[in-house]
Amino acid sequence: MPIETLLERQNPDGGWPYKRGGSWTEPTVYAILALLGAGERDASGRGLRWIVSRVRADGGWAARDGVDESAWVTGLVALLPPQRLGRERYEGAIRWLLRTMGEETTFTYRLRKLLRGDSGALEPGFAGWPWVPGTAAWVGPTSIAMLALRRAGRQGASKALAERLDEGRRFLVSHMCQEGGWNHGSVHVLGYEAHPYPETTGLALAALGGVKSAEVDRGLAVAQRFLAECRSADALNWLRLGLAAHHRMPEGYCAPALTCRTTAETAVDLLVGQADNPLLDGGPAEERV
Repeated sequence: MPIETLLERQNPDGGWPYKRGGSWTEPTVYAILALLGAGERDASGRGLRWIVSRVRADGGWAARDGVDESAWVTGLVALLPPQRLGRERYEGAIRWLLRTMGEETTFTYRLRKLLRGDSGALEPGFAGWPWVPGTAAWVGPTSIAMLALRRAGRQGASKALAERLDEGRRFLVSHMCQEGGWNHGSVHVLGYEAHPYPETTGLALAALGGVKSAEVDRGLAVAQRFLAECRSADALNWLRLGLAAHHRMPEGYCAPALTCRTTAETAVDLLVGQADNPLLDGGPAEERV
């Protein structure tokens, strides 16, 4: 059973590993979210104490102990309930997300390109989020950051938050593959059109929940095709979440038996079936890009 698996894998320090070994922020957050939804207060409380004790001075979180830099996992932490994380820490995480962007859309980077005569190599200047500050934006961390900011917006959206979300939506739409769906990053690789992947397609669609556009419709069609073909737990988890965010899960769909090898896969599979799912909750009923 997924819950028992999560309880068995919890480390003595309160965090979770990907499979075994030391605790990491990503699997710990997913496990906490799944266990909170299942009513497992003791284990989720110990996990929360692990997370709370690792907030960094800049308001972000590192991927694990021993890594001296805040990273994309700050977006995952910001999906935790503010009252459990602590209001000051929660707001610090949101501020970190609002000021973080891919290096390719910073003023300094784009000016350097222009001065070198490389303006033709510049991609559309819509600001996504990187895995690590000072690097380029990617679909995965952008989608996670948007899920967190959309959820934060339900508690009172500021102008800065609304503008940053709009930038994120435009980043995702502009980085859609030609055939629909999403790759991890660039739509062109070494002169060739990049092909979409199921997990990143589902993740981007979850982040674009409520958005109505022809591009999103193309992405949904690709996601439904992937759903019928994939047998990867990670891919099927995110495809189901992405389609559910747009109320486009096929009627009567029955997921195949999944082999969840990692803590994150086990936890997200559990979250898919929960009514109050923080990976889907948030944002206006309908938006357009």
